[in-house]
Amino acid sequence: MNAPATTEPPVVVIGAGPTGLAAAAHLIDQGIEPLVLEAGPTAGTAVRDWSHVRLFSAWGEIVDPAAEKLLAPTGWTRPDPATYPSGGDWAGLYLQPLADVLGDRVRYGATVTGVSRSGRDRIVDADRAAQPFVVHLARTDGREERLFARAVIDASGTWATPSPAGGSGLPALGERAAADRITYRVPDLSDPAVRARYAGKRTAVIGSGASAFTALAHLADLATSHDGAGTKAVWILRRGISGSTFGGGEADQLPARGALGLAAKAAVDAGHAHAVTGFRTEAIERTDDGRLVLAGEDGRRLEPVDEVIVLTGFRPDLSFLNELRLGLDERLQAPLALAPLIDPNQHSCGTVYPHGHRELSHPEQGVYLVGMKSYGRAPTFLAMTGYEQVRSVAAAIAGDLEAADRVELTLPETGVCGGAGLFDAPDAAEADGGGCCAPAPQLVQLGAPVAASAVAAESPAGGCCGS
Repeated sequence: MNAPATTEPPVVVIGAGPTGLAAAAHLIDQGIEPLVLEAGPTAGTAVRDWSHVRLFSAWGEIVDPAAEKLLAPTGWTRPDPATYPSGGDWAGLYLQPLADVLGDRVRYGATVTGVSRSGRDRIVDADRAAQPFVVHLARTDGREERLFARAVIDASGTWATPSPAGGSGLPALGERAAADRITYRVPDLSDPAVRARYAGKRTAVIGSGASAFTALAHLADLATSHDGAGTKAVWILRRGISGSTFGGGEADQLPARGALGLAAKAAVDAGHAHAVTGFRTEAIERTDDGRLVLAGEDGRRLEPVDEVIVLTGFRPDLSFLNELRLGLDERLQAPLALAPLIDPNQHSCGTVYPHGHRELSHPEQGVYLVGMKSYGRAPTFLAMTGYEQVRSVAAAIAGDLEAADRVELTLPETGVCGGAGLFDAPDAAEADGGGCCAPAPQLVQLGAPVAASAVAAESPAGGCCGS
């Protein structure tokens, strides 16, 4: 085991994804030494898991300024800012080069198993703030290590902990037993083996966000291909169909994000996907021939399907932070001051107000949850949010509170107004089928560049609904 360093220990950053690497870049910019601990074998391990999926943010929105500053001396140049990379592009063309520049400041195959204050469990008050953080980690060869840190930035994300199919937040009865026919990721249909799993089959897609839209669009493409005859999707929605079901369409200030919902609508309109609304899965049963039947909490039983794709969001893994004093919202598991800004029960127009170190702080001073993990269970996180978060946090750790408090971030709105907290009925404001100041949905080709000006022209000055 390592003894505490005689000089000031580094700031430990958990996760070498987009936000974690940006945090390291901003810390270096502040003259602070970071140490990035990554459980996977490469930078952006989680991003590489969805390397086949195209981002709805363009290159101009997913490169951190401090990171670009580090990369510039190597001759690295940002790809065309107006183009949309895949997850594989993002990892290979940006995240890995950035990690390579950071060099030994990034350790791979290092899974953080616990974080605490040195010599203090979460009960002890005495002299607590004066103690460094102690970080326990497990290496891939089975060795365990102990490191010390002056602060901890947890950018580990939520990718490893997807939410289950069950409508109550718990796995549906039989869900674990049916694991061989269930996936919690958008399948890569360019892989012949994966393609054969879904071609000509009946697949249930559970979820209502961008990932579900993507899966529906991919299955619809498969259905119209030479080897996909008979491919059908059953889209399982926990709520009813409303004006916001397919997202903001042309009112979305990220055109490619709006296009995903429009592609899902096209899949339904063309008959490639059948929507089942107000259905909360209670059980997943296996038939004699191995197919799956979804049973709802209301007693409904759906026709058997061959495969199930569960895309119901993600949730943070807080187990290794159990000895820290965190202040988390009881619903979202997000920092208390941030939660009201991102709560989907109240969230309006996809707008998230600028926030930084103050909204991300906890009773345990010096620990920050950033990136996807800062959102807890809330959706609609964007890379640019994480970049501004870590810029503010790095400045706060450096003691520059003026810079840390100067948080300026304007996020593109989704084009959908109103919260998602209603249980069954569509939002009252959408009873007429309209969305948030949105024009009628029109089909937009996925992956095709769409002029931002075309979207801006549809929205009132100042944003969605004039907010």
